[in-house]
Amino acid sequence: MSRNTLSRTARRLAVATAAATTAVLLTAVPAAAHVEVTSKTAQALAQNVELTFVAESESATAGITQLRIILPKGIAPTDVVYGEGPKGWTFAPTNDGYVVKGPAVKVGGDAEHSVVVRQLPDAKELVFKTLQTYGDGKVDRWIELGESEGEDHGHGNQAPVLKLKAAAPGAQSAAPSPSSPETSPAPASPSASPSPSAGDAAPQAAEKDDDGGLSAGAWTGIVAALLAVAAAVVFLVRRRGGSEQ
Repeated sequence: MSRNTLSRTARRLAVATAAATTAVLLTAVPAAAHVEVTSKTAQALAQNVELTFVAESESATAGITQLRIILPKGIAPTDVVYGEGPKGWTFAPTNDGYVVKGPAVKVGGDAEHSVVVRQLPDAKELVFKTLQTYGDGKVDRWIELGESEGEDHGHGNQAPVLKLKAAAPGAQSAAPSPSSPETSPAPASPSASPSPSAGDAAPQAAEKDDDGGLSAGAWTGIVAALLAVAAAVVFLVRRRGGSEQ
Protein backbone atom coordinates (compact mmCIF):
# COMPACT_ATOMS: atom_id res chain seq x y z
CA MET A 1 0.00 0.00 0.00
CA SER A 2 1.34 3.43 -0.91
CA ARG A 3 2.13 6.19 1.56
CA ASN A 4 -0.66 8.36 0.12
CA THR A 5 -3.19 5.59 0.68
CA LEU A 6 -2.07 5.20 4.31
CA SER A 7 -2.34 8.96 4.81
CA ARG A 8 -5.88 9.05 3.44
CA THR A 9 -6.84 6.10 5.64
CA ALA A 10 -5.47 7.82 8.76
CA ARG A 11 -7.43 10.98 8.00
CA ARG A 12 -10.61 9.00 7.49
CA LEU A 13 -10.03 7.19 10.79
CA ALA A 14 -9.65 10.50 12.64
CA VAL A 15 -12.82 11.92 11.11
CA ALA A 16 -14.84 8.78 11.80
CA THR A 17 -13.60 8.59 15.39
CA ALA A 18 -14.52 12.22 16.06
CA ALA A 19 -17.97 11.73 14.55
CA ALA A 20 -18.63 8.59 16.58
CA THR A 21 -17.50 10.21 19.81
CA THR A 22 -19.65 13.28 19.20
CA ALA A 23 -22.70 11.13 18.51
CA VAL A 24 -22.26 9.21 21.76
CA LEU A 25 -21.75 12.37 23.79
CA LEU A 26 -24.89 13.96 22.37
CA THR A 27 -27.01 10.92 23.18
CA ALA A 28 -25.58 10.19 26.63
CA VAL A 29 -25.61 13.52 28.44
CA PRO A 30 -26.27 13.27 32.19
CA ALA A 31 -29.27 15.57 31.98
CA ALA A 32 -31.35 12.41 31.41
CA ALA A 33 -31.15 11.77 35.14
CA HIS A 34 -33.79 13.44 37.32
CA VAL A 35 -36.06 13.12 40.34
CA GLU A 36 -39.69 12.10 39.85
CA VAL A 37 -42.70 12.27 42.14
CA THR A 38 -45.79 10.18 41.41
CA SER A 39 -49.06 9.25 43.10
CA LYS A 40 -52.03 7.06 42.25
CA THR A 41 -54.39 9.58 43.87
CA ALA A 42 -52.97 12.90 42.70
CA GLN A 43 -56.09 15.02 43.17
CA ALA A 44 -56.56 18.39 44.80
CA LEU A 45 -57.85 18.16 48.40
CA ALA A 46 -57.40 14.38 48.44
CA GLN A 47 -56.55 13.02 51.88
CA ASN A 48 -53.98 10.46 53.06
CA VAL A 49 -52.21 10.49 49.72
CA GLU A 50 -49.10 8.38 49.18
CA LEU A 51 -46.33 10.06 47.18
CA THR A 52 -43.42 8.13 45.72
CA PHE A 53 -40.11 9.83 44.94
CA VAL A 54 -37.49 8.25 42.67
CA ALA A 55 -34.09 9.93 42.50
CA GLU A 56 -31.86 8.76 39.66
CA SER A 57 -28.08 8.80 40.05
CA GLU A 58 -25.77 11.03 38.03
CA SER A 59 -22.58 9.72 39.64
CA ALA A 60 -20.45 6.83 38.42
CA THR A 61 -18.31 6.79 41.56
CA ALA A 62 -20.57 7.34 44.60
CA GLY A 63 -24.02 6.26 45.78
CA ILE A 64 -26.86 8.48 46.94
CA THR A 65 -26.92 9.00 50.73
CA GLN A 66 -29.51 11.72 51.30
CA LEU A 67 -32.55 13.45 49.81
CA ARG A 68 -33.82 16.76 51.15
CA ILE A 69 -37.38 17.51 50.02
CA ILE A 70 -38.73 21.06 50.26
CA LEU A 71 -42.50 20.91 50.54
CA PRO A 72 -44.73 23.17 48.43
CA LYS A 73 -47.09 25.74 49.90
CA GLY A 74 -50.08 24.04 51.49
CA ILE A 75 -48.21 21.02 52.89
CA ALA A 76 -46.62 21.36 56.31
CA PRO A 77 -43.85 19.06 57.58
CA THR A 78 -46.27 17.86 60.27
CA ASP A 79 -48.63 16.69 57.49
CA VAL A 80 -46.10 14.15 56.21
CA VAL A 81 -45.53 10.61 57.48
CA TYR A 82 -42.67 8.41 56.27
CA GLY A 83 -43.56 5.30 54.33
CA GLU A 84 -40.75 3.19 52.89
CA GLY A 85 -37.24 3.87 51.64
CA PRO A 86 -33.82 2.34 51.06
CA LYS A 87 -32.68 -0.10 53.74
CA GLY A 88 -31.30 1.67 56.79
CA TRP A 89 -32.57 5.13 55.78
CA THR A 90 -34.29 7.38 58.34
CA PHE A 91 -36.77 10.25 58.13
CA ALA A 92 -36.55 13.65 59.85
CA PRO A 93 -38.79 16.69 59.38
CA THR A 94 -37.25 20.13 58.84
CA ASN A 95 -38.67 23.65 58.99
CA ASP A 96 -39.63 23.57 55.30
CA GLY A 97 -39.87 19.87 54.47
CA TYR A 98 -38.03 16.73 55.44
CA VAL A 99 -34.84 14.72 54.94
CA VAL A 100 -34.42 11.01 54.30
CA LYS A 101 -30.90 9.63 54.55
CA GLY A 102 -28.84 6.60 55.37
CA PRO A 103 -26.24 4.21 53.97
CA ALA A 104 -25.31 4.89 50.35
CA VAL A 105 -27.30 3.00 47.75
CA LYS A 106 -25.23 1.11 45.19
CA VAL A 107 -23.29 3.26 42.76
CA GLY A 108 -25.49 4.20 39.83
CA GLY A 109 -28.61 3.00 41.63
CA ASP A 110 -31.85 4.91 42.19
CA ALA A 111 -33.01 6.03 45.63
CA GLU A 112 -36.76 5.51 46.05
CA HIS A 113 -38.89 6.42 49.04
CA SER A 114 -42.53 7.11 49.83
CA VAL A 115 -44.43 9.36 52.21
CA VAL A 116 -48.10 9.82 53.09
CA VAL A 117 -49.48 13.37 53.02
CA ARG A 118 -52.45 14.21 55.25
CA GLN A 119 -54.14 16.29 52.54
CA LEU A 120 -53.05 17.78 49.24
CA PRO A 121 -53.72 21.50 48.74
CA ASP A 122 -56.21 22.89 46.23
CA ALA A 123 -53.79 23.45 43.35
CA LYS A 124 -53.14 22.36 39.77
CA GLU A 125 -49.61 21.17 40.42
CA LEU A 126 -47.13 20.83 43.27
CA VAL A 127 -43.39 21.46 43.04
CA PHE A 128 -41.04 19.55 45.34
CA LYS A 129 -37.56 21.07 45.21
CA THR A 130 -35.02 18.36 45.98
CA LEU A 131 -31.36 18.29 47.01
CA GLN A 132 -29.71 14.96 46.26
CA THR A 133 -26.46 14.20 48.11
CA TYR A 134 -23.87 11.51 47.32
CA GLY A 135 -21.38 9.70 49.52
CA ASP A 136 -18.53 11.85 48.19
CA GLY A 137 -20.30 15.07 49.18
CA LYS A 138 -21.52 16.12 45.73
CA VAL A 139 -25.01 17.57 45.54
CA ASP A 140 -27.48 17.54 42.64
CA ARG A 141 -29.94 20.43 43.05
CA TRP A 142 -33.27 19.68 41.41
CA ILE A 143 -34.76 23.10 42.17
CA GLU A 144 -35.49 24.86 38.88
CA LEU A 145 -39.08 25.91 38.24
CA GLY A 146 -39.30 24.86 34.60
CA GLU A 147 -38.43 26.74 31.44
CA SER A 148 -38.54 30.51 31.34
CA GLU A 149 -38.55 32.25 27.97
CA GLY A 150 -36.93 29.27 26.33
CA GLU A 151 -33.99 29.15 28.74
CA ASP A 152 -33.04 26.04 30.67
CA HIS A 153 -31.50 27.87 33.65
CA GLY A 154 -28.01 26.54 32.97
CA HIS A 155 -28.11 22.91 33.95
CA GLY A 156 -31.81 22.21 33.39
CA ASN A 157 -32.17 20.62 36.88
CA GLN A 158 -35.93 20.97 37.02
CA ALA A 159 -37.65 20.24 40.32
CA PRO A 160 -40.04 17.27 40.39
CA VAL A 161 -43.64 18.30 39.73
CA LEU A 162 -46.85 16.47 40.64
CA LYS A 163 -49.84 17.48 38.51
CA LEU A 164 -53.19 17.26 40.29
CA LYS A 165 -56.68 16.53 39.05
CA ALA A 166 -59.41 18.96 40.01
CA ALA A 167 -60.87 18.51 43.47
CA ALA A 168 -63.83 16.18 43.81
CA PRO A 169 -67.26 17.87 44.12
CA GLY A 170 -67.84 18.91 47.71
CA ALA A 171 -64.22 18.34 48.79
CA GLN A 172 -63.06 20.73 51.50
CA SER A 173 -59.83 21.56 53.25
CA ALA A 174 -59.38 19.64 56.47
CA ALA A 175 -58.61 21.41 59.73
CA PRO A 176 -54.94 22.32 60.13
CA SER A 177 -52.83 19.58 61.63
CA PRO A 178 -51.78 20.06 65.25
CA SER A 179 -48.62 22.10 65.51
CA SER A 180 -45.55 20.39 66.85
CA PRO A 181 -42.48 21.83 68.60
CA GLU A 182 -40.35 23.80 66.18
CA THR A 183 -38.15 21.48 64.23
CA SER A 184 -34.53 22.25 63.62
CA PRO A 185 -33.23 21.86 60.08
CA ALA A 186 -31.51 18.55 59.44
CA PRO A 187 -27.72 18.87 59.46
CA ALA A 188 -26.31 19.35 55.99
CA SER A 189 -23.58 17.13 54.67
CA PRO A 190 -20.08 18.48 55.47
CA SER A 191 -19.39 19.56 51.90
CA ALA A 192 -22.81 20.96 51.03
CA SER A 193 -23.89 24.57 51.35
CA PRO A 194 -26.79 25.59 53.64
CA SER A 195 -30.12 24.20 52.50
CA PRO A 196 -32.49 26.61 50.73
CA SER A 197 -35.83 27.71 52.11
CA ALA A 198 -39.07 26.85 50.34
CA GLY A 199 -39.22 30.27 48.68
CA ASP A 200 -35.72 30.29 47.27
CA ALA A 201 -35.86 29.96 43.49
CA ALA A 202 -32.12 29.54 42.91
CA PRO A 203 -29.99 28.84 46.01
CA GLN A 204 -26.22 29.19 45.70
CA ALA A 205 -24.55 25.95 44.67
CA ALA A 206 -21.98 24.27 46.89
CA GLU A 207 -18.41 23.89 45.64
CA LYS A 208 -18.95 20.21 45.03
CA ASP A 209 -22.32 20.53 43.31
CA ASP A 210 -22.51 18.27 40.32
CA ASP A 211 -22.09 20.39 37.18
CA GLY A 212 -22.34 17.38 34.91
CA GLY A 213 -19.99 14.61 33.86
CA LEU A 214 -20.58 11.44 31.97
CA SER A 215 -21.88 8.31 33.61
CA ALA A 216 -20.20 4.92 33.35
CA GLY A 217 -22.70 3.95 30.66
CA ALA A 218 -21.75 6.94 28.54
CA TRP A 219 -18.04 6.10 28.68
CA THR A 220 -18.83 2.49 27.81
CA GLY A 221 -20.71 3.69 24.74
CA ILE A 222 -17.82 5.89 23.68
CA VAL A 223 -15.31 3.05 23.94
CA ALA A 224 -17.61 0.72 21.99
CA ALA A 225 -18.02 3.30 19.22
CA LEU A 226 -14.27 3.83 18.94
CA LEU A 227 -13.61 0.08 18.75
CA ALA A 228 -16.24 -0.30 16.04
CA VAL A 229 -14.68 2.49 13.96
CA ALA A 230 -11.19 1.05 14.39
CA ALA A 231 -12.35 -2.40 13.31
CA ALA A 232 -13.99 -0.95 10.21
CA VAL A 233 -10.80 0.89 9.24
CA VAL A 234 -8.62 -2.20 9.70
CA PHE A 235 -10.99 -4.18 7.48
CA LEU A 236 -10.89 -1.43 4.83
CA VAL A 237 -7.10 -1.26 4.87
CA ARG A 238 -6.72 -5.04 4.52
CA ARG A 239 -9.27 -5.18 1.72
CA ARG A 240 -7.53 -2.45 -0.29
CA GLY A 241 -4.15 -4.02 0.37
CA GLY A 242 -5.38 -7.32 -1.01
CA SER A 243 -6.85 -5.73 -4.10
CA GLU A 244 -3.62 -3.86 -4.94
CA GLN A 245 -1.42 -6.97 -4.74
